[in-house]
Amino acid sequence: MIHPHTEVKFISKEIGYGVVATQLIPAGTITWVLDELDREFTPEQFEAMAPHYQEILETYTFRNNKGNMILCWDIGRFVNHSFKSNCLTTAYDFEIAVRDILPGEQLTDDYGYLNISEPFEAVEEGTNRTVVYPDDLVNFHAIWDDQIEKVFDKIPKLEQPLRHLIEPKLWNKVNAIVSGDQKMDSILTNYFDPSKPINH
Repeated sequence: MIHPHTEVKFISKEIGYGVVATQLIPAGTITWVLDELDREFTPEQFEAMAPHYQEILETYTFRNNKGNMILCWDIGRFVNHSFKSNCLTTAYDFEIAVRDILPGEQLTDDYGYLNISEPFEAVEEGTNRTVVYPDDLVNFHAIWDDQIEKVFDKIPKLEQPLRHLIEPKLWNKVNAIVSGDQKMDSILTNYFDPSKPINH
């Protein structure tokens, strides 16, 4: 589920639609949580589908570390890529804002950590990276971990509209990480290695 202070807007002909903030979303805010309405499709289910369904899944899903495709049921599926993304996923099935997101600003992800199946050339942003690759998570996880760690301690201190979707056990873990009793798991745990056998 995407943060409630968001809406879908047309961004440009090149980009299409995107998700924008309707009010300030401070750094450290949980911006998306995997919930019970999100759909998970195995590669076998995908291959058995008609081409028009496959095209939808290829456009709007990401792959988890099992290689399954996750389809967000709400407007979260319209979140666009950016090499300077203001949201990052964590090892805990939720994403957080890594900097303040201003009203009218897009919420963006770096598709490099979404286990894409094929490389794609992204919109030019003046960054060293211009192409998103399937193994970006292996190469850049340390950078993303650092960005997450810098704001992770803000999570319990902020108003979190999606807090009710976080299971108590996970919320306790978040607090243990913030207090220094546990180490934050790396975003690398989300990586799907296509060369390894898939276990369902």
